[in-house]
Amino acid sequence: MVAIEEPLEIQLGSWASGRFSHRTISITMRTPGDDFELAAGFLFTEGIIAKASDVRDIRHCGPGAGPNETRNVVRVDLADGVEVDYRRLERHIYTASSCGVCGKTSIEAVHLAVKPTLEKGPRVPANVLHSLPSALGASQEVFASTGGIHATALFDSEGRLLESREDVGRHNALDKIIGNQFIAGATPLRDRIILVSGRAGFELVQKSLAASCSILAAIGAPSSLAIDLAREFGMTLVGFLRDEQMNVYSGEERIL
Repeated sequence: MVAIEEPLEIQLGSWASGRFSHRTISITMRTPGDDFELAAGFLFTEGIIAKASDVRDIRHCGPGAGPNETRNVVRVDLADGVEVDYRRLERHIYTASSCGVCGKTSIEAVHLAVKPTLEKGPRVPANVLHSLPSALGASQEVFASTGGIHATALFDSEGRLLESREDVGRHNALDKIIGNQFIAGATPLRDRIILVSGRAGFELVQKSLAASCSILAAIGAPSSLAIDLAREFGMTLVGFLRDEQMNVYSGEERIL
């Protein structure tokens, strides 16, 4: 049993000067499933859309869009009056599944597209955080079969699992979670906890901040840039959350 990895082309459709047009904005290698959430989460964390009403429609399109065929193209049509600054989407067209930030055209392009508005956020007992990895692990059906896939889970402040998603790309799994909440009108995520199954890189902190989530925890290690960004915006960043231990790199005031 192996995890599936296939390309997903994300297109953006909009009206301008009385004409409808669409263009490809990203191709990412992902595990098929929850493609609409992935596309919406990507656009939201890039600052292209801000609320569910900005989106008129999300659908599969192009070759292979039949019900019994692989569908690897998703188009997000924006609502009338929603303007797009395509310069904010300048990036190499191909994004590897292992790392989204390496697809950016320049270091300037990785600055936050959305400035987060983190409030005090929840205060969480340490034992609640220690309970999260086992809940995430129990939800990882594909990992249990393949041993080769990332996961992201969303919890409330009492440690209840709300949603989990798996993908060969760690940033895709997070986009799927954020996209799920965005489509449901449940963003921002100020009172939620995000847990990722691997390491916490810069882009995972960036995406979590775009959703205004104040607590990000990882089973693995954070990077130096991830720590710098979390400290800059007052996010609680936890790493090596396993075996009843953890390292707290910023925002320790939220952990009881």
